[in-house]
Amino acid sequence: MPYVNIKVTREGTAPGATATTPEQKRALIKGVSDLLFEVLGKPQASTFVVIDEVEMENWGVGGVAVPEYRAQAAKTKKE
Repeated sequence: MPYVNIKVTREGTAPGATATTPEQKRALIKGVSDLLFEVLGKPQASTFVVIDEVEMENWGVGGVAVPEYRAQAAKTKKE
């Protein structure tokens, strides 16, 4: 019985979006379930997929929260 936990930042993928859409979540669940079946032969009926949306301030990269990391990266890119 596979259990897959997907974590994404709660920011959306389109201008003005604040979360992953239900359609995107359905696509992730189906895609992961299909992949586990194709690669490992795991039945989709026994595959569990959980999607956690995490606030941006609760993620960190390079020792700083993601918003700060992205601001630093954007600044570096402009230089």
